[in-house]
This record gives sequence, C-alpha cells and structure tokens, in this order.
Amino acid sequence: MALEHLFQGSALNGVDAKGRVSVPAFLRSVIERRGDSRTIVLAKHETFPCLSAYDPAYAALKHSKIERLLEKNEQEDGAQLAYQQSNLLAFAVSEEVPYDSTGRILVPTMMRRKGGIADLALFLGVGETFQIWNPTTLLADDRIPEDLKDVCRYRLEERGLA
Repeated sequence: MALEHLFQGSALNGVDAKGRVSVPAFLRSVIERRGDSRTIVLAKHETFPCLSAYDPAYAALKHSKIERLLEKNEQEDGAQLAYQQSNLLAFAVSEEVPYDSTGRILVPTMMRRKGGIADLALFLGVGETFQIWNPTTLLADDRIPEDLKDVCRYRLEERGLA
C-alpha cells in the first residue's frame, strides 16, 4: 500500500509551558488529504531521540509492515519475540492527539519526555511520517547529516535564536 501524499519540509515552533504547539499547516494539509481525521499520532522514534508523528491511517500501514517482517523472518529464533516487541513499541508508546482549528496540539507529558521536547519543536517531514525534535538535541546528534543540521540552524536564525 503506497501513500499518495508525503510529508516534506521543515518548521520550528515554540512550545508553551503546558505543552501546546502549533503543527505547521504544510503537515496538517497532508494529514487531511490522507483522511478525515484531524488527529496526529505521536510515538517515540525507533532510532533517534525525537518523536515520530503521522496520521491515524498510517498506523494500519505500520502494523502491516511489522507483520510482513514477521512473515519474512518467522523461521528465525526470536522472531515472535521481536514481533511482539515491535508492536509494543509501535503502539503502546504512542498517543493520538487532536488538533484544534488553529492547528495546535497538546503534546502529552510522556511524549515530551520521550522526545526530549522542551520550549521549541523542530518539525521535519520525512515522507510517510514526520518527526518532532528538540533542535538542541538534533544539533548534538552525531548521526544527523550536516545538511540537516544546517536546516535546523536556519530555522533557529529565522526566529532570532541563533
């Protein structure tokens, strides 16, 4: 199942003391083109110290990918355990959050902790999903390509924060 609309682009928004942040319009428009929901699923990213975010319809695609991986590796020792662990991480450590008419969401405390989100949120479109980073964390991560760090620095400069 291929997705017709992909997330792309970047933006930096402030997060208030209660955890409210505005999701950029270019991301919300993809969510709305993919389905009727005005809801975002937030999850701990599998690899990076950030949040992964997507529309509810993508969750079903994510589950299908995990099942296909089990089918591919089901003869290997530990395949069933890996499948269960993947499902736990994909779905138990996630939360659906609605956005209001202005595009604001309330990032739950647990998700803020899991993603290291503080007073700023860097939104990055990455195709099927988008990521939400603490810009300081992104800049300090040696695994992040320098070109992406430049995007982060540019977004900080736009807001007069660099």
